[in-house]
Amino acid sequence: MRDFIDGLTDEEAAEVVAAMKEVAREGIEVARHLRGEIYEVRSSADTRSFRLLFSNEGTQSQVLLSLVAFAKKTQRTPPKIIDLAEQRLTDWRSRSRAAKSV
Repeated sequence: MRDFIDGLTDEEAAEVVAAMKEVAREGIEVARHLRGEIYEVRSSADTRSFRLLFSNEGTQSQVLLSLVAFAKKTQRTPPKIIDLAEQRLTDWRSRSRAAKSV
């Protein structure tokens, strides 16, 4: 995720961060539900639009776990991108459980 943000202009990065802050402030209702526990937040800069897929995590869903971010090229989020987000969420949770059991 850091590589994605680092590859953006300052304006683009600020727009992506602002979109996630809006979700943190206003709640999951301002995001778009995609599938299962995967949500999407949208942001736009002057010349490009972006999508960031995330999930609520933590005992009180207080963490917005960023899973995939990309520049928008089509109207719909490609199913392979949603699959990747689900795989990353599963991996993150399995590593989290393993760390707790140590």
